[in-house]
Amino acid sequence: MTKIEAIFASAEDDTFEAKYRALCHCNAVTYEVSSDPVDSKICHCKVCRTLHGAPMQWAAIFHKHHVRITEGINHLNYYSSELNKYERSLPCKVSCSLCGTFIADEGRNMWLAFPSLFDFGVPPSVPKKFKPTCHVFYSMRVIDINDDLPKWSGHKNKSMQL
Repeated sequence: MTKIEAIFASAEDDTFEAKYRALCHCNAVTYEVSSDPVDSKICHCKVCRTLHGAPMQWAAIFHKHHVRITEGINHLNYYSSELNKYERSLPCKVSCSLCGTFIADEGRNMWLAFPSLFDFGVPPSVPKKFKPTCHVFYSMRVIDINDDLPKWSGHKNKSMQL
């Protein structure tokens, strides 16, 4: 078992029951989670906007021990935006080395998954637990979002609510 595999749920763990499955664009990297997200948010920070090429990033947050990489662990690329280096220095962005799909943000204990990679059926029916509960770094936004979600200037519950 590699150091990376030891952080996530083991593929041999018979008690792990997959609740949701996700995959990159080329299907080389797949993973499962065994729980509902702890939270879900929409991030407007400059790093997320720049790296994702989008006005915001939607993330569902899981404890890492509820995540199991099922295929392609050898295809994972890591990028530390804090160090501006391709290395697994937490926190970091995780992507597929083949198709370039951003898979998640990996923190020290958490896995910020991108819900658009999950299989929610056809047509997709996004579970309520995946629906965003707030906007973070909303003061950095490039477009206004008119919804009823709380908007934080920085991190949720650790900054000013706008």
